[in-house]
Amino acid sequence: MLETRDLTLHYGGSQILNQVSLSAAKGEVTCIMGTNGVGKTSLMKAISGTHPRSGGDILFDGEAIPKLPAHRLAKMGIGYVPQGRMIFPLLSVRENLETGLACLPAAERTVPERIFEMFPVLKEMENRRGGDLSGGQQQQLAIGRALVTQPRLLLMDEPTEGIQPNIIQLIGRVIAQLRDEGAMAIVLVEQYFDFAFDLADKFYVMERGATVFESAKAETTHREVQAAFKL
Repeated sequence: MLETRDLTLHYGGSQILNQVSLSAAKGEVTCIMGTNGVGKTSLMKAISGTHPRSGGDILFDGEAIPKLPAHRLAKMGIGYVPQGRMIFPLLSVRENLETGLACLPAAERTVPERIFEMFPVLKEMENRRGGDLSGGQQQQLAIGRALVTQPRLLLMDEPTEGIQPNIIQLIGRVIAQLRDEGAMAIVLVEQYFDFAFDLADKFYVMERGATVFESAKAETTHREVQAAFKL
C-alpha cells in the first residue's frame, strides 16, 4: 500500500530525513521506532503531505504520487493521526468527527456508527467540546476523526503518548481489529516498546533521520528489536 524510496526532508537549511526507504503492506502494522528527535514525526509529515518532502518518491497503492498537500492525499485515502492529537478544542466531539467528512463524496458524508462502537466515550460525549475531554478521550477522538475519512493507509504518530493504561489497551485493540480486517495498511510511530512489539508485523528503527534496522516480526526476536531500538 505504501512505499517510500530515498525520501528526504528539510526544515530550512537543516536536513531531517536522509534517504528513507520503507514499505507498508495492507493488513499489517508497520512500526517506526526510535528515540526523540530522529525524524519519525517528520517522516509522517512527509507521507501525509503536512510538510513537503525535499526529494525521493512515495508510492501509494503501487502508483507514484507527486508532492500534494495534505487534503489532496486525504481524499486519496491517507489518514493521519498526528502527534499531540490536534483536535479542535472549541468544536464538539461530533463536529470534530465531521471535519473528516470533507474528504468524502457528498453522499457518504455521515459519521459511521462503528466509530462509536470502537470508542463508546465519543458517543457519550458527542456534544461536549473537544477541549473539555481528557487526553485519552482526545486521542480516541483523533483516531476516530482519521477513520471517518475511510483511509486505505492509516498513519499514527505516538498514539499512546501521555495516555492512561486502560486507554492504551483500548487503542491497541482497535489497531489490532483494523489490521485483522485487512482493508488498510497501518504505519505506527511508537516509543512504548511492548505496545509496539505486540502489534507490529514489521519494524523499522530510525537514527539521525535514516533507518538503521528493518525486519519482519517473524524474522526477528524481542531482544534484537529492543537492542536496535536502543542504538
